Amino acid sequence: MVYAAGVEVRAYTLRRVELAVLPPGCAPLRVLHVSDLHMTPRQTGKQQWVRALADLRPDVVVNTGDNLAHQQSVPVVLDALDPLLEVPGVFVMGSNDYFAPSLRNPVRYLLPDSGQRNTHTPRLPWRSLRDAFEARGWRDLDNRRSSMEVKGTRLGFAGVDDPHLAYDDLAAVEGGPDPATDVRIGVTHAPYLRVLDRFARDGCDLIFAGHTHGGQLRLPGKGALVTNCDLDTARARGLHRHPAGARAGAEHAAWLHVSAGLGTSPFAPVRFCCRPEATLLTLTARLRNADNPASSAS
Repeated sequence: MVYAAGVEVRAYTLRRVELAVLPPGCAPLRVLHVSDLHMTPRQTGKQQWVRALADLRPDVVVNTGDNLAHQQSVPVVLDALDPLLEVPGVFVMGSNDYFAPSLRNPVRYLLPDSGQRNTHTPRLPWRSLRDAFEARGWRDLDNRRSSMEVKGTRLGFAGVDDPHLAYDDLAAVEGGPDPATDVRIGVTHAPYLRVLDRFARDGCDLIFAGHTHGGQLRLPGKGALVTNCDLDTARARGLHRHPAGARAGAEHAAWLHVSAGLGTSPFAPVRFCCRPEATLLTLTARLRNADNPASSAS
């Protein structure tokens, strides 16, 4: 517990992944995936680490929500992300952007989902965060579609508001991203199967999600115990296929990247065998018979 609360929870890690999903001839794209900052004003070390991510020179940023954890978090989140807001980006909101965290029995996370959600605590200033992101050019994908051109490649996006709170409106993005784009990308905070299945059926090449914290507490040899949604624990973090085990070229198959995120609830500030992380995905042109991405952590 001393290690989990005093060391690992601050052991911020950059993961690197290469994935061949672009059409032949496209230049590589560097996509930075950040999620679950759960930022509070006093977390200066995390704020500095996030600011330094701009040194990676990403081409696109994907933010999958849960940025806030305090009524005064918006200014520090914006300061930490400031250099990245100069980069084209997209975002969705998570439940902890909407409602302040509360003290709860952590054993509840190991029990079957009761369907109860934290919607009785004070509202957080999520509108101020959304407006600031949009003012700097990031696209809001909460039950919306969007597209952008980056380095000559046309990216199509479809996103949903937080499925954990049942705020997702799949009908609003039925059909998925624009089929005329070069790469079709789905974005959600919580990787609930109903959302992942729809994105895959709608032809998404790649899906981004957060929410799970990678399990937050993992056991050596077993991995995550929970995902806090209906996603299987084997895919609680990292890059996988959806549906699970689907082969390249299979109908309605997509890549799924789930970030273990950079934070925790202020009331459960521990991580074990699951370092806080951001991921730099380098998207490259597709190669024949190539379906094995490379990944690393630093």
